[in-house]
Amino acid sequence: MARITMREAISQALWEEMERDPSVFILGEEVGVWGGTYAVTKGFFDHFGPDRVKDTPIAENAILGAAIGSALTGLRPIAELMTINFAFSAMDYIVNQAAKMHYMFNGQMVLPLVIRAVGGGGRQLGATHSQTPDAIFAHFPGLKVVAPGTPVDAKGLLKAAIRSQDPVLFIEHATLYQTRGEVPEGDFVIPIGKSTIQRPGKDITLVTYSKMLEISTKAADALSKEGIDVEIVDLRSLRPLDMGPVLESFKKTNRAVIVEEGWQSYGVGSEVATRIYEEAFDYVDAPIKRVAQKEVPLPYNRTLEQMALPQVEDVINAVKEVLNG
Repeated sequence: MARITMREAISQALWEEMERDPSVFILGEEVGVWGGTYAVTKGFFDHFGPDRVKDTPIAENAILGAAIGSALTGLRPIAELMTINFAFSAMDYIVNQAAKMHYMFNGQMVLPLVIRAVGGGGRQLGATHSQTPDAIFAHFPGLKVVAPGTPVDAKGLLKAAIRSQDPVLFIEHATLYQTRGEVPEGDFVIPIGKSTIQRPGKDITLVTYSKMLEISTKAADALSKEGIDVEIVDLRSLRPLDMGPVLESFKKTNRAVIVEEGWQSYGVGSEVATRIYEEAFDYVDAPIKRVAQKEVPLPYNRTLEQMALPQVEDVINAVKEVLNG
């Protein structure tokens, strides 16, 4: 297996799927001649041409409207949004059109549409460009929401998203593009909606996804030096949400901390904790703890931004609080 960055893994998935299926095409701001804001589609324009790699105006409604229309006619568009924050400008298209058409027309319409969007903070882009609104989109039935935390998952899940008959919001964290990991060569697909255990352990369960997998892994490494054996469950997909590995792990450890980058109120952690209480209450030995972003618009100043975002020490403290509670 090759050890590559998440950027390379995503680029490979896109390239391979475009080679495999001529109905797949990409559209978005700067995806063509420039090669993408994060260089994910570098070289695509020269290889696949302007009919399959389309630069668009800075108009998210136009991007999503064109993508939905082309999906309804049999193509497989991949719409790139420069940042997930701009998805708010196209909310009607995403949640009232893409997410609902298949259901409202009794299955007569299918929308094999992928929306790639960069999310998360940590790059000093200010409050309106650094949000993690994953839970907002996961709220809507009919829209699959995927947020990988490793290069191998990014490639396998993106290929699954492109082949899906349903609209998929594929969230790429802005600070993970340089993360490296082993990725199998050749064609492989990871099913959407399957959580996985990224690190086995016996003392406490950490439930997380995306960037917070990295933070949680660093916390687990530090805790292991103190004799605390942490198990990490990576959700990978928020809708559909696979609670199987979470519940299996919790029934073994009887304790859990849920780590997310988004705000705690009405967030992913709230949903996961509630489902644990509903489905595994008899196994609870301590209150479930949540670690999340401070409830403020994310500051531009780097020191303040890092204070607001969940850090390794926050996870360590939460684990110790649950274990000692």
